[in-house]
Amino acid sequence: MAKTVQKILIGASLAAGAGLWAMAPRTFGNKRKNYVPTLPQIPYAHRGLHDAGSGLSQQYAGESGEYIALARRMAMQAGYGTPNEPGPIAPENSLAAFAAAATAGYGIELDVQMTLDNQIVVLHDPDLLRVAGDPRRVADLTYDELVRIPLFPTAAPGAYESPLLPGASADDPSAVATPATAPKGYYQHVPLLSDVLRVVDGRVPIIVEFKFENPRSWDARDEEFMTRAADLLEAYRGLYVVESFSPAAMNWYKSNHPDVCRGQLAEDVRFGGADAVTWAAGKLAFNWMSRPDFVAYDYRNGSSKLLAFARKMGALAVAWTVRSSAELSQSMPYFDRYIFEAFVPGELPAANMQL
Repeated sequence: MAKTVQKILIGASLAAGAGLWAMAPRTFGNKRKNYVPTLPQIPYAHRGLHDAGSGLSQQYAGESGEYIALARRMAMQAGYGTPNEPGPIAPENSLAAFAAAATAGYGIELDVQMTLDNQIVVLHDPDLLRVAGDPRRVADLTYDELVRIPLFPTAAPGAYESPLLPGASADDPSAVATPATAPKGYYQHVPLLSDVLRVVDGRVPIIVEFKFENPRSWDARDEEFMTRAADLLEAYRGLYVVESFSPAAMNWYKSNHPDVCRGQLAEDVRFGGADAVTWAAGKLAFNWMSRPDFVAYDYRNGSSKLLAFARKMGALAVAWTVRSSAELSQSMPYFDRYIFEAFVPGELPAANMQL
């Protein structure tokens, strides 16, 4: 009996040790060896400072009016739109939204993916349904087509999603055709990452999220995507960090660009609430692949013991996505940085930004 207990204890210790090793972030020695910069202490505007798109729902209407007004004011100050513009001036993940955030002095969080013609563009969703009323996938469109598709073309400022285009069907992408010419008047479209970097021009730090339709697979096109995006970022003069829900993507950065600060995105889903891989990723079980410098976690999971352990081992904790003053207060004890939208988090940081 004693030997059985001893074996159980040894087995449990080995399992615990393996678990700690799997969850561990990048070591301090490796950071120092590769001269890895940290993520600056500043609020990060989710998909830019925007007046249409993510987070602008009725749930957050109490504070979003001030946020929308700020986004429009900062975008106009940066040279986008006019006070007479009836529609959105700075929709999410647009050049105007990023210019607005940089003008206000906020850091920026953005999403990248690749078009049919291998251009790196900035967009969150795999398709244009929510942001343009167009159900077609970005991977099936060329960049030349994207510049003729306005973001939130028939929406009002403050809209969460775009109405469907005339004749469009959410279930039938073939019902929509790209216009032969660009629309008249002011509009924003899905931008190139290179143009976003040109607009921001090093004024504020950027968090770049690599998007994958299926983070559990990896093929030659994913390699192409990573290489093309990384080359653009490598040539950029400003400060940036990278992150992804895909441990494979951050493992790619670990192998190819160890000098870049990298982060593992995760959310703590209940067992049985998702597939086994997603559940394990939420438990930070794949940190052994990415060895992240920071963990970007759903703010609602802030009290997670796993997150607390990752912080004790040296990883920064970044909250996503905080959408009200109350949510910010809730998350502050558990996180070192935060990504926000739909409310104005205190005074503008432009005058006292900590880089």
